[in-house]
Amino acid sequence: MLCFYQAQSMATPNFLRSLFLALIFSLYYFPIASLSDPGLIGINYGRIANDLPQPSQVVQLLKSQGVTRVKLYDTDQTALSAFSGSGISVTVALPNELLSSSAADQSFTDTWVKSNIVPYTPATQIEAIAVGNEVFVDPKNTTQFLVAAMKNVYSSLVKFNLDKTIKISSPIALSALAVSYPSSAGAFKPELIEPVIKPMLSFLKQTGSYLMVNAYPFFAYTGNTAEISLDYALFRDKQGVVDSGNGLRYYSLFDAQIDAVFAAMNALQYDDVKMVITETGWPSKGDENEAGSSAANAAAYNGNLVRRVLTGGGSPLRPNEPLNVFLFALFNENQKTGPTSERNYGLFYPNEEKVYNIPLTLEDLNTGESTPVNGTRMQVPAPANGGDFSPSATSGRTWCVANGKVAEEKLQEALDYACGEGGADCRPIQEGATCYDPNTLEAHASYAFNSYYQMKARGTGTCDFGGAAYVITQPPQFGSCEFPTGS
Repeated sequence: MLCFYQAQSMATPNFLRSLFLALIFSLYYFPIASLSDPGLIGINYGRIANDLPQPSQVVQLLKSQGVTRVKLYDTDQTALSAFSGSGISVTVALPNELLSSSAADQSFTDTWVKSNIVPYTPATQIEAIAVGNEVFVDPKNTTQFLVAAMKNVYSSLVKFNLDKTIKISSPIALSALAVSYPSSAGAFKPELIEPVIKPMLSFLKQTGSYLMVNAYPFFAYTGNTAEISLDYALFRDKQGVVDSGNGLRYYSLFDAQIDAVFAAMNALQYDDVKMVITETGWPSKGDENEAGSSAANAAAYNGNLVRRVLTGGGSPLRPNEPLNVFLFALFNENQKTGPTSERNYGLFYPNEEKVYNIPLTLEDLNTGESTPVNGTRMQVPAPANGGDFSPSATSGRTWCVANGKVAEEKLQEALDYACGEGGADCRPIQEGATCYDPNTLEAHASYAFNSYYQMKARGTGTCDFGGAAYVITQPPQFGSCEFPTGS
């Protein structure tokens, strides 16, 4: 196997070629990779409960967890006041029951914005208004009012000079799709396209906003356990599923779902409208017929999703667009109706104790201070040595390993860089040395990447190599080789 660390003892042309590749990789590839910036994690703060802490306490809880974005389902005065000066960005909502009045008369939305938005800005950083929520499935049939209401709320923001800082959108459920599998065939329901989908996407494009989407792989899994594997739903699929329409490989149901929405948008020529996932989550408890509902699976889904988002990279269909996601939800809400799962989506109990322990920030991921994961980065499957986020604690050690799913040329270039200009200690993987076996590109690259990662004190972005590597919290297993780590 030809690697940079071996080429130094070979003929001069090979050595110069490797130096050239390393230089090109460092100057050219990393800037390109930076287009896939890390996404953002927020949390939905629902309050359908009678035992939750006061909003002022909630703000302190969020700050203690490093959470910088939150989504409300109303414009509650106490909650908005509590977020004043907190540095936490807030998405608020205009409820479905106000859509008809909002669509009928801009004077109504003027009054609403004046009463519910203006008094709190800019001290409270309101970044978006969700006009309605999953309106297409609202039993009160409010779909006909949606776009007009969105336009009037936007016009009211313009009137109060708030349109540059606050976006307008409306969360849609995946049930808005007529086709979602395969992802490349994604299409909106025909009866929605002309009356509401096209006008809404046009409005979002004109105002520089984004489509809000609520996506729940849990629902798809629990309703189709014979067809969908739990590992695929929890970001742990090692083989992935190839889309027969476009040849892209999916390692998670989440990515497949959001790309179905992107495909539906592309089909309508709105491939330049971005997306924010305004709800997604997994319940820690459910009824007997709610397959997969458990604390362990909830920790795996949300923990692997956080890693998926914060370590950068978009979906297979839009790889250069970061994923911005709001987890559902902050608390278990004891007054929600429906199956047991509805009351058990929270990351926290009302007493502010964690239901399970997962990291919520990139710092947590890099320092390994939260529960372990061998999850995915971009569309990478979990490592073969197993393990992922669980409700248990961890020792806090992390390693960097190669992504065996990327092209060999990309992996080789990253290896050359690590052992060359990167300054990693690659002596142990030279022929005859302790970690030469197994003599595979993935094993040697993993050792080199980890050496670089540990040398850089496991700093943010040091285990990336343009998507050729990712962080794990279980010791790598490549023969008898021991990978160094710090804790």
